[in-house]
Amino acid sequence: MADTLISVDLSESPLTNEKIHNRWHPDIPIAVWVEPGDEFKIECYDWTGGQIKNNDDASDVRDVELEQVHYLSGPIGIKGAEPGDLLVVEILDIGAKEEMQWGFNGFFSKQNGGGFLTEHFPEAQKSIWDFHGMFTKSRHVPGVKYAGLIHPGLIGCLPDRKMLDMWNSREKDLFDTDPTRVPGLANLPTTKAAHMGAMKGEAREKAAAEGARTVPPREHGGNCDIKDLSRGSTIYFPVYVPGAGLSMGDLHFSQGDGEITFCGAIEMAGWLHLKVSLIKDGMQKYAIKNPIFKPSPIVPKYDDYLIFEGISVDEGGKQHYLDVQIAYRQACLNAIEYLKKFGYSGAQGYAILGTAPVQGHISGVVDVPNACATLWLPTDIFDFDLKPNVNGPVKMLDGSVDIPLAPDL
Repeated sequence: MADTLISVDLSESPLTNEKIHNRWHPDIPIAVWVEPGDEFKIECYDWTGGQIKNNDDASDVRDVELEQVHYLSGPIGIKGAEPGDLLVVEILDIGAKEEMQWGFNGFFSKQNGGGFLTEHFPEAQKSIWDFHGMFTKSRHVPGVKYAGLIHPGLIGCLPDRKMLDMWNSREKDLFDTDPTRVPGLANLPTTKAAHMGAMKGEAREKAAAEGARTVPPREHGGNCDIKDLSRGSTIYFPVYVPGAGLSMGDLHFSQGDGEITFCGAIEMAGWLHLKVSLIKDGMQKYAIKNPIFKPSPIVPKYDDYLIFEGISVDEGGKQHYLDVQIAYRQACLNAIEYLKKFGYSGAQGYAILGTAPVQGHISGVVDVPNACATLWLPTDIFDFDLKPNVNGPVKMLDGSVDIPLAPDL
């Protein structure tokens, strides 16, 4: 049996746990040390640290304090790891905490984070998903059931000082191009709600003021939200500081490619069973700048899809040049409009695309002026026939159940 090196008590605030942090900084103390070749288990809070409750009121999503996130377990030091090495992380197993057999999906309000389709869904909403072994269903989104592909949305190693300064500089430059934009162009360092692990005193205050937020993915990995990093995956991380400083969190029970709802996927608290090893000087040997990985050999077996296309023409009809982001947004919107024909609300359709194992593909980037992106929606997750036919769609839902909308303040 692998030892659990970091435990979390869901009844207690993560701010009381010195083996948890929510910023990236090279001076955060290593929480636990392991040897190359060791197997161990790590427990994780949900990414908000318990701010979202299992109820039908979306006020908690509306009011979530984003400065707290993400709560990460670590850093884990690997003895002998040096800058320039590759840290090899094998995800042997992963699961939900026994006392929290449910998860949540939410749309943040435009004023507090927003999301991929925030102009279409500007108000806070949430859905609760119950786990039934390897499957999940929601009282807020009837008619769908799917197998989970549990994965850490966020996993990576500590940056060195040079990398931290680079992150903060380039993100500040971007932010300053439109500092009043809502939502903001970047999330800059702030001491508000910063948790720096076991750091104390003046050193903690200084590090909190310059620690990088955990919101985006970066060169070290971080918040990449890759749904295929599941049981059986192997990840190769660049090492920037002695000991590597591996941290993880933001566990998802299931997610669609793109995590388009931002509080996307089905967020959960859980645990990982890991094994670590090193490739000395691996960054130079393999020209590694960003992490690479081998996906899980275990995936939900859905072989039948409806594929929705999108091109680089926005909702207003404006032509853009090979813009993949706009093309994927159009594919998502096209899928949502299609689902509405079967009785789903737009919010329910949005939630399905954020939580189900949909695939997102860049299908063409050379045919000027339009890029083509596609969204692959598995049809077997539905309780009814989703495919077009000559008789037209049969409304399967009567609108009596929907995703709770947060009340206005």
